[in-house]
Amino acid sequence: MRVISYFGKLRVPKLVLWCYLAWYATIVPFYFDPSPVVWLSAVGISALIGIALIFATKVPGQAMDGWTKFRLFLFPFCVSSYSALIKGKGFVLLFPTEVRPLLAGIGACVAMVVFQRACRGIVGRWASPGEDSAPA
Repeated sequence: MRVISYFGKLRVPKLVLWCYLAWYATIVPFYFDPSPVVWLSAVGISALIGIALIFATKVPGQAMDGWTKFRLFLFPFCVSSYSALIKGKGFVLLFPTEVRPLLAGIGACVAMVVFQRACRGIVGRWASPGEDSAPA
């Protein structure tokens, strides 16, 4: 029920981030490279950039929650590994030119939005009368 509540109350900016993750998780298996160099480089970049992002976004006297810290390390990992995996594969920007992976990525994003909207509907039914349960 916590997952339904989380996604039901999810605002659009974080939904976009979830769509990015769905895209990444869908496209990467199509172009997966088991080479340790790709993944170790991604981990190294993630560590360097993640630490810099922690320093840049830390507000003195205010604790940063664990999920925020995790995201600040996850983004550089995903970006660097994705760019290494798609290099020379005929992508246009970040989109594959092959139909199957392109449709799979789009489908993953659509599925994420549909799931979020379904959760929002469920959370809305749980809310007390007159309570605004699902911010935009």
